[in-house]
Amino acid sequence: MAWIYLIAAGIFEWGWPVGLKLGITEEGFVPLWLLFSGFSMFVSGFLLLLAQKVIPMGTAYAVWTGIGAVGTFLIGIVFFGDSAALERFFFIGLIVLGIIGLKMVHKA
Repeated sequence: MAWIYLIAAGIFEWGWPVGLKLGITEEGFVPLWLLFSGFSMFVSGFLLLLAQKVIPMGTAYAVWTGIGAVGTFLIGIVFFGDSAALERFFFIGLIVLGIIGLKMVHKA
């Protein structure tokens, strides 16, 4: 169950940078997006807390931030027009390999 919490925490981690990105425009702040960002932070952190009851802190944190980084990378490309250069995919692939490696060496 801890790994499910950790994966969910990583997915909620995507919400706060999106909320911050959309939370300010040239016209000013967009409160609902900023609230969405704060909600995502809270849920993500709470799920990380639950996951760390079983998964070592360093492993949990690395996987959590890795899932967050990979997800926001893809969201940036799909929804915000970020660069889809092959080199960027290579390096994000290294992060994915690190996440898989940490899961493989975790001892329950």
